[in-house]
Amino acid sequence: RRRCQADVQAQALSGAATVTYRLDAPLSDADLSILWRAAWKLEPPPSFAPVLSRSLAHISAYDGKALIGFVNVATDGGVHAFLLDTSVHPDFQHRGIGTALVRRAIEAAGARGAQWLHVDYEPHLDGFYRACGFQPTLAGLVDLTR
Repeated sequence: RRRCQADVQAQALSGAATVTYRLDAPLSDADLSILWRAAWKLEPPPSFAPVLSRSLAHISAYDGKALIGFVNVATDGGVHAFLLDTSVHPDFQHRGIGTALVRRAIEAAGARGAQWLHVDYEPHLDGFYRACGFQPTLAGLVDLTR
């Protein structure tokens, strides 16, 4: 599987090697809510159970016992998977943790049968996702909140 090009270098420069990563670790709504509020500056959903029940995989990052990062890989049940909610606590950003989460998500999705991994992102994240091996594509989007 592809490795995010900046991962090893960023970890070496930042000391992020002390962070531990877990595949499909049990996660509490309380821990995810704390991370969500910090990373997204938004109120989290009332429960993450419906989200995690549809996951092909999810990867979490810890500093000791504290949840500091998360990424979810949702699935259509076939060959497509979707990278969602890449989150790193602001106190731990720019240390290679997000890159490591995405790299592990790519590996997990491929190992579990996905053939395509999709990600949507804002323009300022283009360099990050390209460094992780994603290529831009044309896509359509409908805002269902309107």
